[in-house]
Amino acid sequence: MKEAVSVLIKQEEVEKRIGEMAAEINGKYDAVHLIGILKGSVFFLCELAKRITIPVTLDFISVSSYGDGTTSSGIVKFNKDLDESIEGKNVIVVEDILDSGRTLSYVKSVLEGRKPASLSVITLLDKPDRRVVPVELDMTGFVIPDEFVVGYGLDYAQKYRNLPYIGVLSLTEE
Repeated sequence: MKEAVSVLIKQEEVEKRIGEMAAEINGKYDAVHLIGILKGSVFFLCELAKRITIPVTLDFISVSSYGDGTTSSGIVKFNKDLDESIEGKNVIVVEDILDSGRTLSYVKSVLEGRKPASLSVITLLDKPDRRVVPVELDMTGFVIPDEFVVGYGLDYAQKYRNLPYIGVLSLTEE
């Protein structure tokens, strides 16, 4: 297979929107505990955290539903849990993309049971055309079309995460 990536959202647009999202968080909370969903959210979470001016702590979970394919397997697998309790904290789950909704719905239900003071869910990208499970978002960076996207933490078979923009991946026979 031949792989090609075309730019969907430029680096400058991504960085500007992350700054706007951080400003909204700064105005809403006194302190936040960010939970990144590994591995895809790392780039977004780091850039967001750098722009948050209130006290911020971080933790990570790892869940998967893709494997090496370009569509969700439909099965959410929990690979790594939190390192500390979230009870009584203002928690913001940080995700790279909301696609089918299976992963975020699962994560949200698990975390709600751990008694945070508040629980918000934000995503850099929202792909509503792929939704099969409803998920309420508190903040979205960009709504995108039903394309397979890479870059800024999003991958295809662990490649392209390091692209500084959001791109559309095309696969063609060689």
